[in-house]
Amino acid sequence: MRTLLGIAFVMAVAACSSSSDTSGSGTVTFTTYGEDFIEQEIPASAVEDGWTIKYERFLVTFHDIQVADGEAAPVATLPVSKLFDNHVPGDKKIVDFPSLPAKAFTHVSYRIAPAVAATTLGDGVTEADKTLMVTNGYALYVEATATKAAVTKKYKWGFKLNTLYDQCKGDVSGKETDGAVVTNGGTDTIQLTTHGDHLYYDDLQAKEAKVRFDNIAAADVNNDGEVTLEELATVKLAAIPTANGPYGTGSAAGINNLREFVEALSRTVGHYRGEGECIASAK
Repeated sequence: MRTLLGIAFVMAVAACSSSSDTSGSGTVTFTTYGEDFIEQEIPASAVEDGWTIKYERFLVTFHDIQVADGEAAPVATLPVSKLFDNHVPGDKKIVDFPSLPAKAFTHVSYRIAPAVAATTLGDGVTEADKTLMVTNGYALYVEATATKAAVTKKYKWGFKLNTLYDQCKGDVSGKETDGAVVTNGGTDTIQLTTHGDHLYYDDLQAKEAKVRFDNIAAADVNNDGEVTLEELATVKLAAIPTANGPYGTGSAAGINNLREFVEALSRTVGHYRGEGECIASAK
């Protein structure tokens, strides 16, 4: 997903379609998945400056998954937030919404937001994971190791941002489709996919943004092998040589250092049915 991050951190706008009611009812099931980049690694071949990036944890908290017909009131809502580790392999079920009318529901939304005391545990997470998230107010937390030749950098980054992913659309049988499609007696399984490579893009807007890590690695000024968000905050975007990436912010305001840049990128990890997109906005 190539993200247009403005004041509201806007991504590609999803156009709604409509469908007349049909008889019967069916189910919408939501799952989450981290793809190979999170489950296995981001290989050096996918990184412009040749780093290999491996996640050890990719904790993400889902709130307020909603299914609606256009702008009407939701017919189904996730009753409580749920925490997952998308480093754990495979699709992991978030929720089933059974007995929904068989029709097209053109408006689906969800939030990735800070975990709270009532957050429940999904596949692959422990009470210790939840305590980490709730105590620090994290919505998203990653632990990873990046290697290049003989150099290794570790990092543990927690993001507190509350992001709404709205008007989601994605591929259904080769056709871009808004929301969910319920068929009589059937199940529409919708994957809320997380993209681990987005944290390393070198531009907030450009479709040709590349995955880079050299500038992040260089932020480890005390050379202890760990890159902290505090160290990223000391790297001014204006000081990064253009040969090392554009680090363009477009119309996004208040993003002046590498920490702010990575935090803005953290709003872009949420996707829909794999490569599908939503409108993402800061809440």
